[in-house]
Amino acid sequence: MDHTFHSDTLHEVLSRLETDQEQGLSLQEGEKRLAEHGENRLEEAKQAGMLRRVLGQLKDPMILVLLAAAALSFFAGGGQDWLDAAIILLIVLFNTVISVSQEDNARKALEALRKLSAPKARVIRAGLERRLESSQLVPGDIILLEAGDYVPADGRVLWEAGLQADESAMTGESLPVHKRGGGGLPQDTPLAERKNMVIGGTVITGGRGRVVVTATGMDTEMGKIAGLLLRQTQGETPLQRKMGEVSKVLSLVCVGVCAVMFGVGMLQHRDILDMFLTAVALAVAAIPEGLPAIVTIVLAMGVGRMAKRNAIIKRLPAVETLGCASVICSDKTGTLTKNQMTVLEVWTPSPGLRGQALALGTLCGDAKEGPGGYVGDPTETAIAQMAAREGLEKAQLERDMPRQGEAPFDSVRKRMATCHSLPAGGTLIAVKGAPEAVLSRCTQVQGPQGPRPMTEADRRRILGVGSDLAAKALRVLAVAQRNQSGPPKSLEAQELERELIFVGLIGMMDPPRPEVRAAVERCAAAGVRPVMITGDHKDTAVAIARDLNLFRPGDKAIDGPGLDFLPQETLDRLLGEEPLLRRNYLQYLTGRIRFLSGRLRSVAQTGAEGKLARYLLTVPSGGPLRLSATDLAKRLGISRASLYRAFQALEDARLIRREGKSMYVLDPAGLEGVL
Repeated sequence: MDHTFHSDTLHEVLSRLETDQEQGLSLQEGEKRLAEHGENRLEEAKQAGMLRRVLGQLKDPMILVLLAAAALSFFAGGGQDWLDAAIILLIVLFNTVISVSQEDNARKALEALRKLSAPKARVIRAGLERRLESSQLVPGDIILLEAGDYVPADGRVLWEAGLQADESAMTGESLPVHKRGGGGLPQDTPLAERKNMVIGGTVITGGRGRVVVTATGMDTEMGKIAGLLLRQTQGETPLQRKMGEVSKVLSLVCVGVCAVMFGVGMLQHRDILDMFLTAVALAVAAIPEGLPAIVTIVLAMGVGRMAKRNAIIKRLPAVETLGCASVICSDKTGTLTKNQMTVLEVWTPSPGLRGQALALGTLCGDAKEGPGGYVGDPTETAIAQMAAREGLEKAQLERDMPRQGEAPFDSVRKRMATCHSLPAGGTLIAVKGAPEAVLSRCTQVQGPQGPRPMTEADRRRILGVGSDLAAKALRVLAVAQRNQSGPPKSLEAQELERELIFVGLIGMMDPPRPEVRAAVERCAAAGVRPVMITGDHKDTAVAIARDLNLFRPGDKAIDGPGLDFLPQETLDRLLGEEPLLRRNYLQYLTGRIRFLSGRLRSVAQTGAEGKLARYLLTVPSGGPLRLSATDLAKRLGISRASLYRAFQALEDARLIRREGKSMYVLDPAGLEGVL
């Protein structure tokens, strides 16, 4: 499946998928594509049959030694003395039954969890809205999304109304991502910045939208990760390696004992059969038959204790492996943190304005109260929850000051404004947004005796406080208001967001879980080093890590590109000490080399590519090509075939992007390099 839908125009996306954004796919086409692409679910590692799993348990070196001992004991006694052999076989059977049953229990628990999480999707098929199992979705399906919905597959946004998605599971970013429809993005746009796409496995936190499915199942971004996991081979645990070494030593000892005893008997001219039986008896006596059973019982007890702590262990040896861990790599969002925005600071230019700031932030928001609390945009729900804890319920505020209109949030303005009727008459305009964006519309600041003109010193002070809060990894919003005697002339943003009175700043973040700090301290005391891995902003990650005592003086926060600028001796030390870092760095370098090599292959061709690059540097980016392909080829002195190959080479090198008859220069410096 092609994963470049984010760079195509909407028309190209719909054409490639052969679908209609209003009618969707026909019922017959849906069934046809389902048979072609398969169900929209992630592949799982094939479950081995019972016989194979039993044989897998018997492959353990210690078990093989025991089986060999049982056979020798039985045949050495001429089939008469079978008790020792039977006891050994019972031990092997006991060990196998416990191990296989534990794996079955873990598998059943995981299957139950998957069944509980099986979602449904709202789909347009044959012009009608239908609810289908998400597993029945196919590329080209038109799905409808709204707040609270689980995104069932990767898709391109066709249109939206305030659509926001929580993509923390994929990117580590705890804040919701505002999605938009419209044109394509550069082909090399990172996953976290593809605002015109939704990612399967994420959750819609606000707004609504219409999306065309571009990838399902293992072709999704989540499927890529699942594919990597499926290709991972299971290595031996430290316990398994040690048991293997013990088994080898015991095998050599047994063989050595048999050989020595048999040799001594032969030198003394004793009966061959008697000496063979004696040697076998000594070898059997040297084997600790109870060791595998004891190990299995101890591991099973560990699994039981883990189950009481809500941890599912699929394989018994994994319990022992956990005890050998020296480094724990943990995600941040939702693991170390609550994955729930919380207001931590409210700053106002004068005392006594905290309630007013929270009330304005609550009124100028779309958070809704649900059974389990407020739902909607995480920042808006955080403000509403804090206001409610201080006695300012959103429902009561809206009853006292009902909303009459709004100017929705816009990524260009970085503000939102709402209009409310006051109980005593008149109108309240509430505004919230980025501090610099709100301050630009403020002419006054709220003081202890009422509003007063805002000075340049006030602006510097407010921006300074905002910077200090941001340095603590807080997301900062400013709130402002305006009171007037009558309704506004219009609900346009320009009318609502003028001559505002600055009231305060609200700082919030996704706070750490209260139990994590103690867990980190216990890990440190046990000699285990926790490491945070996140896709969140570096400053935010450092602030969280410092709060949890994960980031101490002398520690470094390193991102992939940042490794390029480390001193060579530092990099050598890190790569030598940390195998995980070494592996990840090699993966990072491999990706860069692959990208650069593709570019170099194109840049190295100085013929048609160079002529085309020189021409494209003279054409305005985003505008139509002034010449037809034939005329352009004639001007450049090349054939049409060479022209098309040159266009393709420059596109593959991610230097340009074509949309219909328009051309966009993505990398002017790269084009100059072709010359």
